[in-house]
Amino acid sequence: MAGIRFVDTTIRDGHLSLWASGMTTGMMLPAVERLDDAGFEAIEILSDGQMGKAVRELKDDPFERMRLLAERARKTPLRLIAGRIATFEYEPPEAFALFLRLAARNGVSEVRISDPWNESAGWKRRVEAAHAAGLRVILNLVYSISPVHSDAYYAERCRQAASLGVWRLCFKDPGGLLTPERTRALVPIVLENAGGTTVEFHTHCTTGVGPLCCLEAIAGGMTVVNTALPPLADGSSNPSTFALAANARALGHEPVLDLERLGPVSAHFETVARREGFPIGRPLAFDAAQHRHQVPGGMISNLAFQLRKVGMEDRLADVLEETVRVRAELGYPVMVTPLSQFVGSQAAINVIAGERYREVTDQVIEYALGHYGETAIRTMDPDIRARILGRRRADEVRRRDEPSLDELRERFGGKGMAEEEMMLRWLFGADAVEDQRRAGPPVPYASGRHPLVELVDRPCRPAAPVVGLAARLCRRGDRALIAVERPGLALRLERRRAS
Repeated sequence: MAGIRFVDTTIRDGHLSLWASGMTTGMMLPAVERLDDAGFEAIEILSDGQMGKAVRELKDDPFERMRLLAERARKTPLRLIAGRIATFEYEPPEAFALFLRLAARNGVSEVRISDPWNESAGWKRRVEAAHAAGLRVILNLVYSISPVHSDAYYAERCRQAASLGVWRLCFKDPGGLLTPERTRALVPIVLENAGGTTVEFHTHCTTGVGPLCCLEAIAGGMTVVNTALPPLADGSSNPSTFALAANARALGHEPVLDLERLGPVSAHFETVARREGFPIGRPLAFDAAQHRHQVPGGMISNLAFQLRKVGMEDRLADVLEETVRVRAELGYPVMVTPLSQFVGSQAAINVIAGERYREVTDQVIEYALGHYGETAIRTMDPDIRARILGRRRADEVRRRDEPSLDELRERFGGKGMAEEEMMLRWLFGADAVEDQRRAGPPVPYASGRHPLVELVDRPCRPAAPVVGLAARLCRRGDRALIAVERPGLALRLERRRAS
């Protein structure tokens, strides 16, 4: 039996799917060295779609995240997920190429790339940019269910993907739509048409059968799987590394991974979840509705979050049902970023507004104009397309001039400004970047082993343990004053210069 290798998705897809990308860089830092020592094929650290939340809400610099993680992970390749960087805006091809160069400069060595339509032309441009940046490329072949996504479709698209000279392919199921039976049928087709290129397997647990699909993929000959560590596995996330490794071993395969190194990583993230109120991933029962709406796991958590903000959290089921109608009207796009967001956001707008297509976003207008692939023009419901493009705003979008990279540099850069900052200012605005800069650099999130956290969290106990913790705090050289007050305890530790 072949050895089974793992790509870790805990701090990328895991927290996208379960924590709405709410994990800060500081929360990641204490875990990285153990992840690096465990023997993963790669560690996923960031996707283009997560950068906005990092800057605007978490006050994290995505490039600094890359640098800090790379400083701690010296054995394992760090992987970026990049289909588009300006996920919902026009993106000059030169800007995408620059972003990949900046990622490589800041410690990323691999990139996993998608085209929203699984189209060769879209793949080719992105692959060439990644190769020019010196990155190894993993090209996604994204699974979907529709009248056009047949076995023949996947055979043809797999051949096209493999012909581009990429390092690996990834048979990617972002919505958790695969069943064991469908996996059993498609894996041999994909492997046969990959031309000897290694194919990774990536699925989600959204319908409850993701772990079974992984085992079917392994049985069919795939030897690299994408998994996450609890508490950021299961639910709408990826299968659990621990559970899949145990089941693979029970079936005669040997996991190529040091699982003992990973227990403290799970313990760290369990502490984070408990303190921050983040959900714990749990195995789900089979959900047939997922095969209808096909919304990826990360989007479900974000849709629920957005509905809560407008007091309509009870309408999530209605939004998911509306995505079925919207997707058909938009021509059955693959439910992957950014097209899945277009479908999901339009469905949410339809439900919130109470009238279908009364309001549409600029991105849906651009979609109907073919800016995200000319396939949309051929496959959309013509009446819906006419309704979207028949409004005044569509004329304004048609006439809008799109900036070149040189114009972006002139508008958002400045004398001596780093290219990383220029790019963040273009993507998220100067105010958001300045707010992020004022927040300061990320600080590693204190786990339960940090002496100050132990002192504050523990119940009052005899003096000796408290004195021991105080001694540990005094040995730290990065604090001048620590003051703790709680019932039954008042402690002040102050470092003073010798007179």
